[in-house]
Amino acid sequence: MAYKDLQDFVKALEGAGELKRLAAQLDPYLEVAEVTDRVSKKHGPALFFENVGQSRFPVLTNAFGSFTRMHMALQVESLEALASEITEFLEIEKPSGIIKKLKLLPKLARMANIFPKEVGSGPCQDVVYKGDDVDLSIMPVLTTWPGDAGPFITLPGVITKNPETGKRNFGMYRMQVFDKKTTGMHWHRHKGGAYHYHLAEKLGKRLEMAVCIGPDPAVTYAATAPLPDELDEMLFAGFLRHSPVELVKCKTVDIEVPANAQFVLEGYVEPGERRREGPFGDHTGYYSLADDYPVFHVTALTHRKDAIYPATLVGPPPMEDCFMGKATERLFLPLIKKQLPEIMDMSLPLEGVFHNLCFVSIDKRYPGQAKKVMYALWGLGQMMFTKIIVVVDKNVNVQNTSEVLWRLGNNVDPRRDVVMVDGPLDALDHASPLAFYGGKMGIDATKKGPQDGHNRPWPASLRMAPEVKARIDALWGELGL
Repeated sequence: MAYKDLQDFVKALEGAGELKRLAAQLDPYLEVAEVTDRVSKKHGPALFFENVGQSRFPVLTNAFGSFTRMHMALQVESLEALASEITEFLEIEKPSGIIKKLKLLPKLARMANIFPKEVGSGPCQDVVYKGDDVDLSIMPVLTTWPGDAGPFITLPGVITKNPETGKRNFGMYRMQVFDKKTTGMHWHRHKGGAYHYHLAEKLGKRLEMAVCIGPDPAVTYAATAPLPDELDEMLFAGFLRHSPVELVKCKTVDIEVPANAQFVLEGYVEPGERRREGPFGDHTGYYSLADDYPVFHVTALTHRKDAIYPATLVGPPPMEDCFMGKATERLFLPLIKKQLPEIMDMSLPLEGVFHNLCFVSIDKRYPGQAKKVMYALWGLGQMMFTKIIVVVDKNVNVQNTSEVLWRLGNNVDPRRDVVMVDGPLDALDHASPLAFYGGKMGIDATKKGPQDGHNRPWPASLRMAPEVKARIDALWGELGL
């Protein structure tokens, strides 16, 4: 059964011993963040802060901050099993015989139950404020680092519609609270919401939008997923939760939002309007630089009577967002492997914070194959932001960073095996000389032979004799080690 709402997920976390309630009075300015940071670094539980500043709403942090909680959020035993399901459904083919048709029926039944469904009302509109009654300060929005330009909403599900086609986009972009009725809208130019705004500006039109905070966990995750442009994130969320996402019409804009959300902000962005946003302490471990971004004007604020304010803290890893990123890595790897079948595994290590490092193992069969894989990955969706790709042989465990670095040190001739290219970079990359654009590095750390122009003998790897391993395996229990 899908979680009915965030409250249902909190109950499940608490029942599994994965949540800690904190009754102490804490300030939303830095104090909640400091507690969360310490717990995140120790791979600790989700945190439910019952008394935050003067707000009557509790705050939930670190809810996705472990592999266990990611599994619980998506209600799966393993991410690999869910990844296989996703791939299987995306590859449904017309059946050619009666047996194949019968096998297809369960898939079609599930597909019929994932389309979003509009309902007449929902708890997200228990309380409604419009116009001058709107006051964002009723929410305990956190300031997480001392150099932040202000409080930031960090888990917003931002919904826009393409002004030309009406197609929905659901993404997650941080929002700096400027005052009681306006926020920044941190749209990177490569993102779907930014594209909708770009089209609206070309037409000279205001772009309506809505922000849902705290729907059920599958919906929150769907906002972060790197889906193809033509795939509706609400449809994907329905697939993840095995149940349709119920949507309710907003009060002041022509947008539908998850009916089970905790808070909803309705409003618009004007064409051509910008305001300085940031700095913001980001997952790179540095403050992202201040820049001019669109301004979101709030026309209505609605919320549940029993609302919980969810927030995420970002900074040097490990942090909650690292586990959401690793989930994305596992769920979308099979789709990458369909396009690049030589790939055996891939890892986006926590230290690379999603876009700085990528380790890939391949079944190498011909010279230049490692470089071919690098170039292909840089051409796949959000993989274009990856700054450094390291390619190793299929027998290397790319989930073990130590093992990859060992191969990197042993298998690479820098003059022969390193390639440099230019291309798009993530907006958070502060090292590049230009914003959004700079250098990338690919490193071929595979074993080399004559086909690669390496005419020296390649040494054999160290391996214990199998009979000795078997003998010690049999004796291991007696050794007391």
